[in-house]
Amino acid sequence: MNANPAPGYKKHPEHRITTKPAGARVQVKFKGEVIADSQNALMMQEGSYPPVFYFPRRDVKMERLRRSSHQTYCPFKGHASYFSLADGPENAVWSYEQPYDEMTAIRELLAFYPDKVDSIGTQ
Repeated sequence: MNANPAPGYKKHPEHRITTKPAGARVQVKFKGEVIADSQNALMMQEGSYPPVFYFPRRDVKMERLRRSSHQTYCPFKGHASYFSLADGPENAVWSYEQPYDEMTAIRELLAFYPDKVDSIGTQ
């Protein structure tokens, strides 16, 4: 039995979110600088949305991020915290620091909005 189950699945048991290793080196660039570079990124696929890469914090230049007060909620993943890029766009990065049990694979990993960075891609 789950201690912290996602309530979204009660209303929509057919909803699917999958995570798997990206299987390649993944980088995020902003203003020509590599902000994230990982061989251990996860790729999340949720419904018909484009895939999202989640990065371990050790593979992200955390000194380039500033925690913001912005938060959002997903009934399948939980509450998301946000970071802004130093000298860049606000709320460009999000993290589920305490996700629902079904999504523990992304706990404390970071994801970047593709429209707020130059590129997110595999190498």
